[in-house]
Amino acid sequence: MATDTAARVQKRRDALRKAGLRPVQLWVPDTRRPSFAEECHRQSARLSDDAHEKDVLDWVETVTDTEGWQ
Repeated sequence: MATDTAARVQKRRDALRKAGLRPVQLWVPDTRRPSFAEECHRQSARLSDDAHEKDVLDWVETVTDTEGWQ
């Protein structure tokens, strides 16, 4: 059974490569770590007095497309 799964995965990867795609590996913050929320708070607090923060947030709100979100 593991061989069937491996064969299906390989077939899918081959099809994606044939379509001009390549695999990449992304490392993202681990939101399950106990220190994650603390670090988010620390970084947010550093921006509280930033002269550009309001402009950046206003820009993000302007360019964000939320049409169709529920």
